[in-house]
Amino acid sequence: MRPFAPRPTTPTAAERVRSILAAAHSMSVVSDGTSTEVRRLDGTGAMGHFHLHPPFEGTPGAQTTMRVPVRLELTDIAPTPVRDRLRARVTVTGLLSAPYDAESTESTCLEFGQAVLESADGRDYVTLHTLQAAPLDPIATSEASMLTHLVDDHSELVPLLLRLIHPHPEKGMVRALPVAMDRYGLTLRLEYSRTHHDVRLPFKTAVTDINQAGPQIHALLTTARRLSHTGNLLA
Repeated sequence: MRPFAPRPTTPTAAERVRSILAAAHSMSVVSDGTSTEVRRLDGTGAMGHFHLHPPFEGTPGAQTTMRVPVRLELTDIAPTPVRDRLRARVTVTGLLSAPYDAESTESTCLEFGQAVLESADGRDYVTLHTLQAAPLDPIATSEASMLTHLVDDHSELVPLLLRLIHPHPEKGMVRALPVAMDRYGLTLRLEYSRTHHDVRLPFKTAVTDINQAGPQIHALLTTARRLSHTGNLLA
């Protein structure tokens, strides 16, 4: 009998990189000593602008076209007005078969080198194989609108979600806001006068379709309402 494998409650580094690439609205392309800001991603994310290929594997001398080193730099910024909004940085390195053309409307082929994810958890290196194998989070491209909707239109629900945190937040907390959401759960940022820290509220099951996100959030709220804790957490 196989040992029980706990269900994941946080995305892997490869999943995070893929989500950032999919949801990006802008990026910096560094090539030939020039940095170009690309802002016309048109909702397709970075991978709608670049097409990733495995490293060239051929016989020595078969690659006759000069290849140009390139680096894609992306930042993952929290959509809500939390303290320290930078959530992660992603750098993708590789080679182009021709100098980068910022005016091209065609997807640019990029021979993949590696992807690096830098976050509060440290630095992770992601290969093309693990990146392509990682499932695309169905919430990734809707996360920003969903979180801003929660903060702008349903801010009264955030204190309710605090009931799910164990142990309860320390005294002196001045604010709590959602800072991230992915297929596995919601993350709240608890802010104090001189510091802050994040708390994960996992969903009961991972979201496999965007239409499941709403019911999962409602399930968290239903659980929170059932709890007996009613103290003033912001006192």
